[in-house]
Amino acid sequence: MSEFFLELFSEEIPASLQQNARNTLLENFQKLFQEKQISFKKSSSFSTPNRLIILFQGLSKEVIQNAEEIKGPNVNAPEKAIEGFLRSNQIDKNDLFKKMIEKREFYFFKKSSKKINTINLLEEHTPLILNKLQWKKSMRWGGHSLNWARPLKSILAIFDGKSLVFQFHHLKCTKATFIDKEFEDKKKTFKDFKSYKDFFNQSGIIIDHNLRREFIIKEFEKISNKKNFIIESNKKLLDEVTDIVEQPNIIICKFDEKFLNIPKEILIITMQYHQKYFPTFNKKGKITNEFLVVANNKDTEGYIKLGNERVVDARLSDAQFFWEKNKSQNLIKQVSKLKTMNYFKGLGSYFDKIQRMRKLGGMISDELLISKDQVELSTSICKVDLISDLVGEFPELQGIMGGYFAEAQGFDKEIALAVSEHYLPTGLDSKTPKKPFSIALALTDKIDTLVGFFGINQKPTSSKDPYALRRSALGVIKLLIDNNKEFKIKDLISYSSSLHRDQGFELSIDLSQKELIEFLMDRLKYYMKEKKIRADISEAAIISHGIDHINKIYKKASALNELITKEIGEDIIASYKRASSILENELKSGDFKLSNATDPGIFKNDYEKNLLKKINELRKYFASINKDEIYEESLANLAGAKKVIFEFFDNVKVNDEDKSIKKNRLELLQMLCRTFNNYINFSSIEIK
Repeated sequence: MSEFFLELFSEEIPASLQQNARNTLLENFQKLFQEKQISFKKSSSFSTPNRLIILFQGLSKEVIQNAEEIKGPNVNAPEKAIEGFLRSNQIDKNDLFKKMIEKREFYFFKKSSKKINTINLLEEHTPLILNKLQWKKSMRWGGHSLNWARPLKSILAIFDGKSLVFQFHHLKCTKATFIDKEFEDKKKTFKDFKSYKDFFNQSGIIIDHNLRREFIIKEFEKISNKKNFIIESNKKLLDEVTDIVEQPNIIICKFDEKFLNIPKEILIITMQYHQKYFPTFNKKGKITNEFLVVANNKDTEGYIKLGNERVVDARLSDAQFFWEKNKSQNLIKQVSKLKTMNYFKGLGSYFDKIQRMRKLGGMISDELLISKDQVELSTSICKVDLISDLVGEFPELQGIMGGYFAEAQGFDKEIALAVSEHYLPTGLDSKTPKKPFSIALALTDKIDTLVGFFGINQKPTSSKDPYALRRSALGVIKLLIDNNKEFKIKDLISYSSSLHRDQGFELSIDLSQKELIEFLMDRLKYYMKEKKIRADISEAAIISHGIDHINKIYKKASALNELITKEIGEDIIASYKRASSILENELKSGDFKLSNATDPGIFKNDYEKNLLKKINELRKYFASINKDEIYEESLANLAGAKKVIFEFFDNVKVNDEDKSIKKNRLELLQMLCRTFNNYINFSSIEIK
């Protein structure tokens, strides 16, 4: 068994490109070995800013491919298709024979058994695999034809201790690589991955990005325990920093305490997103003036620490200046400035948008029983922070800064909170606004956005969603579910459409509303899938209730999903399916037209009477519940009918010789199924 080891050394590859590159390369080599039936024990991929590394261990040196018959095109296929088949398999027409498959005749040829040496396979296919690698951003340099993320300097490829022999564009494969990215005259030859890894370990370079991440986390924990502060978890930032260093060294830095007087979000955004620093917090969750830098070298002279502190102080000085300037600028007086700020072609300016939102928000306020005037006020000022210097400098803070400005200018706390939260929720794990004014403003903004973009036919495609409409739709769903609210979504969509028309904007009303409702239901399915709710249960709940009952759909599906594999769930499904299968089979014949009632006067036994009594009890229960339905209780009541239902089937012959009795019993079963369907449409539930 042998080892295959590949290293691609280049100028520094951005962190955003490394993960896809190392994963894609590994997958393509795995596919190659699987296609060629070459076994291996273990495969790995690693990266540093300058190195992409692929490693296969326990590879077979050779493999015998068994003889097999290869199926070609139909004998009546165009001549070009046949010629293509001959070319791809490097054979001529004399090698073909015909064979019938399912009454159709095809060309075949017999491929002889063949011994393949793995090293030969790698020399042939490695350049092809490298050539297939697609970069989101790439460059060409010098007179070379190669497109790569950054200039590729060398290729090291070793199989079983021997260097592969191949050329990739202008580079020849060798057993050597550059050992110092700063001094490219320093090269070293390696015989295997162990000697390679050991050498760099001794130099303080951690080749394995997974081990680098673990090292950084452990260092954070040590510092956190020693300094008695909390380092906020940020997986995305941690992954990015891991990929931009190879010799991680954690440095504790500070900024001037005076900057703690500006909103903490400005400090966090400055450090995390602009400088790739890690802010720290005290045990009460308040941000401190200390932050962590993951450097790529030891800081023996303290220059790295000093340089980073100067950078963050300069940025925070600018932020403080903008904060002091913007917080005093009257929000109400600035609303008119939004007339000059384009929202989207065909949807007007941001001023047009907030005028629509004011009226739509008023409608939503009636549903929430909150002050219409206050909702209209919050919608009027919610977009003003877009013209501030701070949001211009830190676009990630739109909404949040508006909330701070509103609070600084003496607006009610609920209005300030609503403004700061109106873009939320932004994803599955995002915080959801909970206060009534926040719910109203967030829902208003999202409905206006969805109606507008669908109305001008800018809806998402399968692969693209440039205006984040999926996020907006998911936000609507989370607002309703997380707050246990129901709104007449159809009416909100219709009213929002009329508000666009009143402003003179042309929307494809009927079609766009239908498509938008379907889009929201698709997002609801996605949400339920992410919550591990079975697809058949989700479908059953959606069939039973429309767009105006998003919260009910989710809650009913969630409750059934929780109990479906337990005794209660099994009893419900068994009872329903036993009745519905008989009913379905009998109705296929078309001999009966059933009414919505049954005649107790022609019952022949107590089992029929008991079943009707149980059905009426269940119907009475469902008629008595309103918005306060306890779904687990409803399911328990349905499950409790199993004994009576099974006694009926065990003792009563539904298919009676007397057609009137048979019809009456089928009507009884129809009543039973329809009663069960007061919860959801159980006919869509699969028996597993």
